[in-house]
Amino acid sequence: MSQFVDFALATAAGFHMCTQQIKTQAPLQRSTVLSACVCGLTLQKECVVTSERLRRRTALFDSHFWRMDTAEFRRRGKEMVDYVADYLENIEKRQVYPDVEPGYLRALIPEEAPEQPETYEDVVKDIERVVMPGITHWHSPYFFAYFPTANSFPAILADMLSGAIGCVGFSWAASPACTELETVMLDWLGKMLNLPEEFLAGTKGKGGGVIQGTASEATLVALLAARCRMVKRILSDDPERPEADIISKLVAYSSDQAHSSVERAGLIGGVRMKKIPTDFKFSVRGEALRKVLEEDKAAGLIPFYFCATLGTTPSCAFDCITEIGPICNTEGIWMHIDAAYAGSAFICPEFRPLLDGVEFADSFNFNPHKWLLVNFDCSTMWVKNRTDIIAAFKMDPLYLKHDHQESGLVTDYRHWQIPLGRRFRSLKMWFVFRMYGLRGLQDHIRKHVALAKEFEALVRVDERFQISADVVLGLVCFRLKGSNDLNEALLKRINSARRIHLVPCQLSGRFVLRFAVCARTTESRHVQEAWAHITQLATELLRQFPQ
Repeated sequence: MSQFVDFALATAAGFHMCTQQIKTQAPLQRSTVLSACVCGLTLQKECVVTSERLRRRTALFDSHFWRMDTAEFRRRGKEMVDYVADYLENIEKRQVYPDVEPGYLRALIPEEAPEQPETYEDVVKDIERVVMPGITHWHSPYFFAYFPTANSFPAILADMLSGAIGCVGFSWAASPACTELETVMLDWLGKMLNLPEEFLAGTKGKGGGVIQGTASEATLVALLAARCRMVKRILSDDPERPEADIISKLVAYSSDQAHSSVERAGLIGGVRMKKIPTDFKFSVRGEALRKVLEEDKAAGLIPFYFCATLGTTPSCAFDCITEIGPICNTEGIWMHIDAAYAGSAFICPEFRPLLDGVEFADSFNFNPHKWLLVNFDCSTMWVKNRTDIIAAFKMDPLYLKHDHQESGLVTDYRHWQIPLGRRFRSLKMWFVFRMYGLRGLQDHIRKHVALAKEFEALVRVDERFQISADVVLGLVCFRLKGSNDLNEALLKRINSARRIHLVPCQLSGRFVLRFAVCARTTESRHVQEAWAHITQLATELLRQFPQ
């Protein structure tokens, strides 16, 4: 635009000079006329060029390239659904683990965002060129690493709707349906799990459920609520005692098999965290906890929080909460249960006994986004007394207040979590629960457990291998009989081949391979193929390094 102005001014000056000479009847010099003519031709040319540029730019900004209207969205949305469906339908044909080096992506895209809009077609082309080469395909039936991350078509559709509604449900007033559906879905799920009534909101209950982003958040929220409760309890008896002195003596506990996020919660909460040793089944028992508590109280420390794990990350072990719970209740210690992976299985009656002792807990959490077909993120948490958690997080600036907040009839979930904003995540639960039903969800869990048992049987038949922990749900821990170095070498070969993907753990000082049944579409043939691949690589390794 500035070029157009410059040319226009220059040309106008030339014509002005000619006009003045004509008005004064001054003789026109040949050079002046020529200059004016050249200037005029230049103006005409530049006007044409600049006009074309302006036309193109206007057309571009008026087009669907930068502002997608409803008609364009319908078309592109259908195309994206087809892309997603094709991706998931054919995912097992893709290499499960990417073959890229750190920093691969930067070289594939410009250093800066484009100044001008690009076409939707160009963006979509770059999905396969830029993004997919660096994707670990968690929903491939050849992905056996970590734990599952849930995926289902109803949940994907619900996420689309959540994104379209786009509410930020920090309070009931911010979007009543967002709050109320979450409360009801947590009650639905609590009843599927047969949780004690105290954990359900109902219409009169003192407890209730909330969706957190991850189990890590739930662990931290519970720890901070427990810290607040203990500090208030001590100050009520000793009002003159400095709060800093109390916090300096607080101590929290977890299993030595607990997830690293539990230790991180202690770091964030500013309290010391102690790990309780486990037994031969990697479970915390009551006597082990009692012994440490007595030692710490004798040293002037204040036990206030224990995080029990049901389904540990390394081996899917279960702390003995029927022994731990009564001790925590007697000592006034907040017991939080982290069942991030295993919790989904408790909807099956045959696995519900693994949750026995939950009646002693102050809070309970698991991740439907791991194993209950609800896409990430959706980590469900229940508390027995919601005033404990609200007291730790409640902040009420004027701009967040609304007419119904003190009525006792509504929940403002901003007081139940660390962030203020929250997505409409309960829609995913609503869609999945209704379209699968309890029976369908139970079938999904049982299928994965059966596939894990199938893999366990294959391992036990091969005398070169050993099972390293009880197979309770969908995880099998196994290793070659031999050194840690040998098993590290086997895992390296497995993952370097990129046909399947596994991760390790350490149990009693031993390097162990973990085989977790993860994908919704995993079938027996995938388990059989995985085992055939593992044994082939093991045979080659043992030939090279005989034991």
